[in-house]
Amino acid sequence: MQTPILDPVACSGLSRRNFLRIAAATSALASVPVLTESRLAFAQRPKFADPNKGIHIDANENPLGPSESARKAIAEIIPKGGRYEFPMQMELGETFAKMEGFDPSYVDVYAGSSEPLHFTVLAFTSKDKPLVIADPGYEAPMWAANISGAPIIKVPLLDPKGAATHDVKAMLAASTTPGVIYLCNPNNPTGTVTSREDVEYLVSKAPKGTVILIDEAYIHLSDAQPSLDFVKDGKDVIVLRTFSKLYGMAGIRMGFAIGRPDLLKQIATFGGQNSMPITAIAAAKASLIDTDLVPTRKKLIGEIRAENLAWLKSEGYHATPSVSNCFMLDVRRPGKEVYAAMAQKDVYIGRIWPAWPNCVRVTVGSREEMAVFQKTFKEVMSGSTAGLEPQPIHERMRETPFAYLS
Repeated sequence: MQTPILDPVACSGLSRRNFLRIAAATSALASVPVLTESRLAFAQRPKFADPNKGIHIDANENPLGPSESARKAIAEIIPKGGRYEFPMQMELGETFAKMEGFDPSYVDVYAGSSEPLHFTVLAFTSKDKPLVIADPGYEAPMWAANISGAPIIKVPLLDPKGAATHDVKAMLAASTTPGVIYLCNPNNPTGTVTSREDVEYLVSKAPKGTVILIDEAYIHLSDAQPSLDFVKDGKDVIVLRTFSKLYGMAGIRMGFAIGRPDLLKQIATFGGQNSMPITAIAAAKASLIDTDLVPTRKKLIGEIRAENLAWLKSEGYHATPSVSNCFMLDVRRPGKEVYAAMAQKDVYIGRIWPAWPNCVRVTVGSREEMAVFQKTFKEVMSGSTAGLEPQPIHERMRETPFAYLS
């Protein structure tokens, strides 16, 4: 009897067309990086930037680092570093699911939120299903859409000189067949919050089959109402969470994608759930169950943010009304010149968005770091920056085509 030749496409339940589309995107992944905040910040840093020198408030990092409980958990798990310990990873997802009232099948664990963000756009956009995104907004989704061949529709923020929130009505009107509408709330780079009412409107009015991707990387820093209930209600919503911001684990890498199991299965096709570092798993679980961590850090970061926004206002400068750990600052001249002048003094602020060329993003650092920022900013703004240009990006980034982002 001849052994039948199994067709992997037929066995998986995928159509051949979808299989080829996924295969093409997966092949692209082999040569194209998942764009992250760290990569974007690194790309702009001048060649002379020394990571061990100066003030780095350009990547929305948390200078506090992991909590004491997370550091202890990392130290204790190191002897088991020779094991994969996949059950620990499952337990982490189960812990978060239980805390938030989900079945564990609604939570997938990733190395940060960048991967599921990237994979969601790949899974649900195409040349006929655009990505709709705020402008200025976090650029990473556009990178993924560029790979999938999807049109990228940028919608200006509403009232940019004031609230700087997502214009959800304009985002809905931007396309009749959007594949993904991306909403970062609080928004990166402005640090501003889109109201619960507007988020509800967006979810309720989105075309059938459109995935609303809500990035809550900065949610713990604000009083904004989370969007996890949309997932519980079975909506076409995927929510992203990360331990990179308030939890101070940007360099350790841990995050969640939360959504209906059928949606999570589609994004997992592009990257799956690889075994996570056990140090990151241990630190994340310790952080989750530390009941004092979020309110304590939220208060501290909020106080430092408020102090600096008040100082800038007293100096005559406008900044977005941020509730996060970053804000956009109007420098009333080309932002790239101010960036270059600050970098010459070893103070590295955030990049410039083409939609707001006279603004720079500033990350909220420690009080000591922000004191240096204030002193240096005042020095730079009291002189001329005309003609200054940022130095070329680091050699290792030269081959990365960022031009489409503008």
